[in-house]
Amino acid sequence: MYLGLDLGTSGVKALLIDANQQVVGSASSPLNVSRPQPGWSEQDPVEWVRAAQAAMAGVKAAHPEAFKALRGIGLSGQMHGATLLDADDKVLRPCILWNDVRSHRQAAALDADSRFRVITGNIVFPGFTAPKLVWVAEHEPEIFARIHRVLLPKDYLRLWLTGESFSDMSDAAGTAWLDTGGRKWSPELLAATGMDERQMPALVEGVEPAGVLRSGLAAEWGLGAGIVVAGGAGDNAAAACGMGVIDEGAAFVSLGTSGVLFAANDSYRPQPASAVHTFCHALPGTWHQMGVILCATDALNWHSGLTGLSAAELIAEQGDSLKAPSSVTFLPYLSGERTPHNDASARGAFVGLGRESDRAALTQAVLEGVAFAIRDNLVALRSAGAQITRVMATGGGAQSSYWLSALATALEIPVDRPADGDFGAAFGAARLGLIAATGAMPKKICTAPAIAETFEPITPLAQAYADAYARYRALYPALRSPTP
Repeated sequence: MYLGLDLGTSGVKALLIDANQQVVGSASSPLNVSRPQPGWSEQDPVEWVRAAQAAMAGVKAAHPEAFKALRGIGLSGQMHGATLLDADDKVLRPCILWNDVRSHRQAAALDADSRFRVITGNIVFPGFTAPKLVWVAEHEPEIFARIHRVLLPKDYLRLWLTGESFSDMSDAAGTAWLDTGGRKWSPELLAATGMDERQMPALVEGVEPAGVLRSGLAAEWGLGAGIVVAGGAGDNAAAACGMGVIDEGAAFVSLGTSGVLFAANDSYRPQPASAVHTFCHALPGTWHQMGVILCATDALNWHSGLTGLSAAELIAEQGDSLKAPSSVTFLPYLSGERTPHNDASARGAFVGLGRESDRAALTQAVLEGVAFAIRDNLVALRSAGAQITRVMATGGGAQSSYWLSALATALEIPVDRPADGDFGAAFGAARLGLIAATGAMPKKICTAPAIAETFEPITPLAQAYADAYARYRALYPALRSPTP
């Protein structure tokens, strides 16, 4: 048996598969996000361990005999978080998360240093790890002086599980400290932020062993010795392994808290000016390009909180058939935006409201606004050389047929929804655990699921969607917020 542990923003999920990659069971435990100031987003790493223990206990309770046969663990998780530890591996402060934009000035200063784009292949975004450390150095110097180790979120779980300090290439690529083409830390970039390679975890590929479950934990859970913990992956690279998006030309779109358009590459092709992320993939010798919007289902959940109806109830009001866009346009920049704007100060808006604009019209605008933001990402990825002709959909938003139909029409390409099953980051992490524990060939394990349904663009609405997208595109410059 092989376990995938996925540390998300809203919770930890544990998923158990057998040697044939059949899902045996899964369990989740929620997490909360602290927002002590506007634009800030933090979590206590101790809560990650608590949630991971609860999720694993849930799987064990439901499937005790299968759990007892565990042989490998794979990790995936939210990227970019700055988990700061002292010399005794004690947490120095709450982890600054991926969607925290407090370090936008520090990010801009680092990005102005041409070495960062040349070596990492990426813009230095405010959500990345390196500018967070510069912010800590400037605003919390007493904490910065005590930093012995910096870990990414999933790698803090690894430290708890194994006592070892490792990270994988895909997650490390989101720090702004990695030589992404060379797949190694850059001493030059670390020094530019006051850091040293000795403060970084050792690097492995996602399919390689990166520690063994500590004997005390193994005994506590009734497990045998020698359970391998894989290098694992950042959440999107892990999800790509779960969906078989590992070969050149394969792509997926994720409608989760954030929105992601992900394309696998068989070579390193950075285009930082496009605001497209170019990261290492979880498999050796592979990379990927990725566009990211910071609010996808998060925008719908925000709207849900205002209306008092659940997201599912709001979508149900749309009916079964895709409608032409109304005069209302929504910009989903509730937490700033990454691709293509790289603007931490961007904010959301409803534009074009009239007395006829009811709740359903606003919901429709939210769904379309997210689809248009992902269309922005498609344009950016194609400008960076990605050949995307169809995508597989994942994430909570992919359960909505209406939203996927809107997305296919906005993108003007087919959108595939996998057959029933869990093919997300936890499943991909479990696959990486299987590979690390058994030495199986990655491409024989990371295969694509069957497709249950394909959403084609609705041709009669193509022009209406094109016109609405043009209105959407015109709004950002006019509504751009001043830098805070």
